[in-house]
Amino acid sequence: MLTSLSIRDIVLIEKLNLSFAAGLTVLTGETGAGKSILLDSLGLATGARADRALVRQGQEKGMVSAAFTVATGHPACALLEDQGLDGGEGEIILRRQITADGRSKAWANDQPIGQGLLAELGSLLVEVHGQHDDRGLLDSAGHRGLLDDFGRYGTELKTVAAAHNELREASEALAEAEEMLANAKADEEFLEHAVAELDTLGIEEGEEEALAERRTLMMQGEKLADDLKAYQDDLAADGGVDATVRGVLRRMERTEGAAGDLLSPVIEALDRAAIELGEGMAALDRLAQDLDFDPHELERTEERLFEIRRLARKHNCQPDELPALLENLKTRYAAVSAGDEMVAAARVRVGSARQAMKAAVEALTAKRKAAAAELDKLVMAELPPLKLENAQFRTAVETLPEGDWTAQGADRVSFEVKTNAGTPFGSLVKIASGGELARFILALKVVLARGSSTPVMVFDEVDKGIGGATASAVGERLRRLSESAQVLVVTHSPQVAARGNRQFQISKGDHGAETRTDVVALEDEARREEIARMLAGNVITDAARAAADQLLHLDG
Repeated sequence: MLTSLSIRDIVLIEKLNLSFAAGLTVLTGETGAGKSILLDSLGLATGARADRALVRQGQEKGMVSAAFTVATGHPACALLEDQGLDGGEGEIILRRQITADGRSKAWANDQPIGQGLLAELGSLLVEVHGQHDDRGLLDSAGHRGLLDDFGRYGTELKTVAAAHNELREASEALAEAEEMLANAKADEEFLEHAVAELDTLGIEEGEEEALAERRTLMMQGEKLADDLKAYQDDLAADGGVDATVRGVLRRMERTEGAAGDLLSPVIEALDRAAIELGEGMAALDRLAQDLDFDPHELERTEERLFEIRRLARKHNCQPDELPALLENLKTRYAAVSAGDEMVAAARVRVGSARQAMKAAVEALTAKRKAAAAELDKLVMAELPPLKLENAQFRTAVETLPEGDWTAQGADRVSFEVKTNAGTPFGSLVKIASGGELARFILALKVVLARGSSTPVMVFDEVDKGIGGATASAVGERLRRLSESAQVLVVTHSPQVAARGNRQFQISKGDHGAETRTDVVALEDEARREEIARMLAGNVITDAARAAADQLLHLDG
């Protein structure tokens, strides 16, 4: 609920701090006293357009702050948290500043926010209903949600949302499968040739580099082979180095006595040298054999290397990427043959999803029409006491074409009225006059109150043009509505004022050279006098006081 409203330098208000309580609060006062200033101030705090004319004359800026208490998890808290802001833990304080040159700033829980977010928060916290209301029940875009809240068929709503999501996903999958198939068929000839060409080549990763190295080696092989032959000839000259060393070793090993002992280290060293020399010559022989290339092998190596590089250029990739490219092309080519089956399966899924969606929306539409009939009956019962006995109300539920179905179902819902027999039904804002509009809205809000999440409702002159029993009926319905939400009402009717749990008197007076608006909370005798004034006018009689007592007593 709205717990406090603080106003600084707005129109005729210099400084005002008001505290509010639950239930029905009435705002009374003579015409022109400034009741609209309070509503304008509340509107400013909750996102209404900032008009620099609201700043009190001679001041640089005006400020309004409105504090609300809300239940845990209220949509306004969730909205703040979704924006990365402090949700307030059950309290939301909205603050708005407007300067004399028309600039404005806004805060939520002392965090700077834009005017758009402020207005969105305000719409979740306060509903203002009056002759110039452009939100709430007058916006047909919200009528379906109001009917759904009233009907309480959450299971059907969830079923439709799930069915719509499945139909959307199935349709997207079908479109993707059809696109893949179309693309595959368009490239079918290319894919067939490319797969066959790469498959026949059978390239392996790293093969191009290995072939290039092998080709270089073979191209240099002839000169290297000649060099190796010269090395072998030199090592084999005069019987060969190995044979010479082995011969010397045999003679040393036959040396006896002390000389033989002295030669032992030499013999061991030469023996190791002979072994290493033998291994080196063997390695040289193997290398010579390896370099004994077949001229045809060089030709074959070059042909394969050049073919690999050609295909890499053709497909605009690196040679090592050709194996992966082949697998990708095989997958695309396989889609040509498998694509028809994929598309057929996707179409079956779409068909099943569409049938499920159709069944779900039909069930939801049936619930909506039943709820609409119940809503119409209850609203119609509220109209005669509100002096709308010739008026009719209906909830139009129009089933839309399948192409317009959404996650909320297949229906467009609108609240329609007609005020006289023989005239057509139309929207609330087009058909009802100012006074009738406020009473239609009151009747609707009384019936819809059980589904509303808006904690504060404001009614501006809902009693305009009525009196007596009709005004009493308005007051009784406002009081009933205040049992489920906090209600603030600007009224000229003593019957409505007497129903309030709390009453503020708004007056305008001179303070020196300035005219200011003052607001006073009325208690007991002061409240009796104000209601008597509303009954009698400027001259309050004992009869008016007695009538005020009767109204207040009836209220009690």
